[in-house]
Amino acid sequence: MKLGFMTACLPEISLEDLAKWAHGNGFSMLEVACWPKVFEKRRYAGTQHIDVEKLNEEKVAEIRELLQNYEMEISSLGYYPNNLDPDLENRRFYHEHLKKVIKGAQMLNVPVVGTFVGRDPKTNVEEALEEFQRVFPPLVKFAEDHGVRLAIENCPMLYSIDRWPGGTNLATTPHIWRRMFESIPSDFLGLNLDPSHLIWQQIDYVQVVHDFKEKIFHVHAKDTKILWDKLQEVGIFGFGWYVDKVAGTGDIQWGAFITALYEAGYGYVVSIEHEDRSFEKDVESKLRGILLAKQLLERYLV
Repeated sequence: MKLGFMTACLPEISLEDLAKWAHGNGFSMLEVACWPKVFEKRRYAGTQHIDVEKLNEEKVAEIRELLQNYEMEISSLGYYPNNLDPDLENRRFYHEHLKKVIKGAQMLNVPVVGTFVGRDPKTNVEEALEEFQRVFPPLVKFAEDHGVRLAIENCPMLYSIDRWPGGTNLATTPHIWRRMFESIPSDFLGLNLDPSHLIWQQIDYVQVVHDFKEKIFHVHAKDTKILWDKLQEVGIFGFGWYVDKVAGTGDIQWGAFITALYEAGYGYVVSIEHEDRSFEKDVESKLRGILLAKQLLERYLV
């Protein structure tokens, strides 16, 4: 397995400078953020390190040379909108850009695009699954036609009362994943598996690896810490009782998780996703957070 990181938290740094820093600090892969050039109020959304709308043969050659100079590979292109947004105009925009990201991945020989399924938070699971079954087959077919696999991240996107009770991402639990993969039985639809979203749901993130080993296309490394005193006050339906942490500083047993990945035959990337507010003061603190995760994780990688 190779160690990389997601670039979304570092919009201030160019792709070349990120590749140079990553090479100098022992990384071998980058998960590159590819949002369109529109304002995004959501934290760490809106970052663009590759402009897929402007990709042509000349630009692709430049990016390949840049990566080769720093012995770096791209593990995935990332774009994480709400692909089931109830606002159909928003949804159309998201799908069109997602297709551009997929085309960009094909041009750059990147095998994976990371995204969300999305969801109208006011719908129940069955309603959201029906919409998924209607909307996603053409997107998966588009990815398949371009030789790119869609890796769905399992974040519930449930951070505020206006997203209660469903969150804005359907693909949150093993039960839902099974329903998704049964309804679209494609080798080009799978998971960008992030254990940090499973631990607070009390889902066994180790067993998940074994159960879905054929569907794990990409792996995120982010941690979660349960604040038990806060949980006692607000209960599981409240907010603020779990927080994102640098991988290795929360409650996930990374040795067990990564061992399960090896046992399941996964051999691609472990991509650090930095969202720890303790390391967000400035660019340097975010880079320190990524390095801390690397130091804590690399002992498990061979």
